[in-house]
Amino acid sequence: MDSIRVFAPATVANVACGFDIFGFAVTSPGDIITLTRRDEPGVVITDIIGDGGRLPREADRNTAGIAIQTYLRHIKRTDVGVEAVLQKQMPLGSGLGSSAASAVAGVYAINELLGRPLTTRQLIPFAMEGERIACGSAHADNVGPSLLGGFVVIRSYSPLDVIRINTPATLFCTLVHPDIEVNTKDARFILKNEVSLKNTITQMGNVAGLIAGLMSPDYDLISRSLVDVIIEPVRSILIPEFNEVKQAAVDNGALGCSISGSGPSMFALSRDAETAERVGAAMQQAFLSVGITSEAYVSEINREGPKVILK
Repeated sequence: MDSIRVFAPATVANVACGFDIFGFAVTSPGDIITLTRRDEPGVVITDIIGDGGRLPREADRNTAGIAIQTYLRHIKRTDVGVEAVLQKQMPLGSGLGSSAASAVAGVYAINELLGRPLTTRQLIPFAMEGERIACGSAHADNVGPSLLGGFVVIRSYSPLDVIRINTPATLFCTLVHPDIEVNTKDARFILKNEVSLKNTITQMGNVAGLIAGLMSPDYDLISRSLVDVIIEPVRSILIPEFNEVKQAAVDNGALGCSISGSGPSMFALSRDAETAERVGAAMQQAFLSVGITSEAYVSEINREGPKVILK
């Protein structure tokens, strides 16, 4: 195989109460990478489409490039040379796991191109290095679900322990991205280093409740547990009309609504596709009431993860 094209999905990280430990994949949007073998060793990014010229073309400064480089060093194949063309299909700084999708697409593609010397799960640490380049923190709540598909729990980072759990077949996600930008580094900087014991206990209850609700499945329990008393109150100030958008989602039948990743995108979970569509329209209208346009995506939980696209 001399060339390969791979799609990697966007993700919702944190999922309200699960800061840095919960995440799930969606069916769209996502990023696409094309890798082509070259005679000279090393990784060369020849083009990035859809970023407006904002992302670095140097491989060691690009999330996909650094993920591929780290992978090749690990398997001791620094003799391999590839050219990469990255197609960004989601906004930067969106809270949709844009940097993670690029890293996942890159490392999944190179592993496929070389005949799968590693399992998909073994690729997680290399994709995490892309996240380190992007925001200074090698977290796995975006790359984990983007690589493995489905809903994942990051039980531990040292050692890394990523668990995929079952979710209801009819659970639908609505994603709304307002046309504003929140920098991930800034969104992490404003967080408090300490939280109260009261809030910690409340959050732990919601974390346990959400997992139990998803695995049961118990939609009422899912709804009661989609509550974040630690991160959302701080980060929501970065999103105009946040409370109104969240209320619009709930009023139209959503089980719950919160910030996707570091924002400004917001997500809602619903029992069925029809409700999820209605929720999306209501959320968009709430943003539009203050002059903010937005994009909406509705999908089931993506259980597949990355996939090879046949030309």
